[in-house]
Amino acid sequence: MPNCGRFHRRPNKAALVKLFFTGPVLKTELLVTMLEKHGIAAWQEFADPAAPDNGDLDRPANVWVPDADEARARELFFAERGDEL
Repeated sequence: MPNCGRFHRRPNKAALVKLFFTGPVLKTELLVTMLEKHGIAAWQEFADPAAPDNGDLDRPANVWVPDADEARARELFFAERGDEL
């Protein structure tokens, strides 16, 4: 799988961040893109960075968001919606 530039370390180790989601790369790629479209600077890291990157779309990855944006991110993606079809 080509590296889309989203798998990297935290920009600032001292930054306050929260683990937002853990799941397969297939889902984390989409989630990071959607969070970025809402102005939330999310990024992802492989759950096991020592494991070889063999292109497995089911490989576990973590999505991180800045602490200040975590509540808004949860509201956007995990809140129950009354307007769903």
